[in-house]
Amino acid sequence: MADDLKKMYRTIMDDHFPPRITISFGDQVLVYRKRTWKLTDEKSREVIEKGLRYGENPGQEAALYELVNGNLALGQCQFIGPGRGLVSAMSEEDMIQEGKHPGKINLTDIDNAMNIMKYLMEKPLAVIVKHNNPSGVAYGGSLAEAYKKADMADRIAAFGGAVAFNRPVDKATAEAVAKNYLEVVAAPEYEEGTVEILAKRANLRIIRIRKIERLHEYSRTRFVDFKSLIDGGFIVQQSPLNRIQSPKDFALASCEYQGKTYTISRKPSDEEYADMLFGWQVEQGVSSNSVIFVKDGVTAGIGTGEQDRVGVAEIATFKAYTKFADWLCFSRYALSYKEMELKVKSGQKDRGILEEIDRETREAKGGLIGATMVSDAFFPFRDGVDVGIQQGIRAIVQPGGSLRDFEAIEACNEASPQVTMVFTGQRAFKH
Repeated sequence: MADDLKKMYRTIMDDHFPPRITISFGDQVLVYRKRTWKLTDEKSREVIEKGLRYGENPGQEAALYELVNGNLALGQCQFIGPGRGLVSAMSEEDMIQEGKHPGKINLTDIDNAMNIMKYLMEKPLAVIVKHNNPSGVAYGGSLAEAYKKADMADRIAAFGGAVAFNRPVDKATAEAVAKNYLEVVAAPEYEEGTVEILAKRANLRIIRIRKIERLHEYSRTRFVDFKSLIDGGFIVQQSPLNRIQSPKDFALASCEYQGKTYTISRKPSDEEYADMLFGWQVEQGVSSNSVIFVKDGVTAGIGTGEQDRVGVAEIATFKAYTKFADWLCFSRYALSYKEMELKVKSGQKDRGILEEIDRETREAKGGLIGATMVSDAFFPFRDGVDVGIQQGIRAIVQPGGSLRDFEAIEACNEASPQVTMVFTGQRAFKH
């Protein structure tokens, strides 16, 4: 059975989806064409033309379509038109190395990386995505520094992920990427000599997306979002627009309760505002119900898709601690924390190594001291806020709007040192 599954992973499926699809919105028509690329068949070595390898799982036929005609306007909303393709517009020339030929997940991971990146274009940035959620997002003084920070934010989850860059890949970045196992790397361009470095990973998909340098233009544009139902129906909606474009768009947390006004006592510093903005933009690409921590332009703990707010805050905290401990272990001994545990258990390494790493992790509170906590929805109770405060965070970003906002504000004002908090005035749910 295992061999059969391995064979399925290697199989490039035929698909029977049509070369063109038209969708009518009343009297307005959108036209899409299926995207394919030439590739060499792994068995016959013949050159064939094919679109996606398969869908979310082996055995699922799938196809990629690009909007090529039609300009949809509904109400006061003008949706994105043809000629603005990113992932859907990749040409054969842009598929620099096909690796194992991309499937649906490879491309949706890169798409979600750009969904985050479109708000964060002012400095070199790396976004690593795994199963459509970011594992690490980081600014850097250089692209290589950004990648190393994003990778170390969660080395374990980054294994087999996809990385996207907002600057052309240089040799230092290529060398850093080539040390790790990734499925996809995407960038606006690759400097001379970098493809040869990256191509040492034979199965790596190396993709050029030419409009990445113009991604900021997509931050104010809506697209039509389809949600399919198991009965064959679907829900259609506008894609969300993120109203937070700069620190001035935040509102200092304040509310009224039973005739009394509650307001955050301490205003954010410029450095805190910078992390608040960074964190809220990263939050746009995280599956809800989520809470994340960021510090100095790097993600420190990402809690995704949980049912309750305090639970996801605790998960984000747990992940911050485990990733911090793993980073300490790997940076000192070139072993993951779990590998070190096995060596300690077998007597190959001294138990004192893990005890020292655990002690430093506790003292640093998983790197969360001074971090910013970001939530994609309001906190219905103060317990979620208290989780972050207990870890030494200094700032919170949340939509606001709970009946108990006053409790969250009181928790921040009572903290020592005081924690600041801002409201966004909008949620950031993503399902």
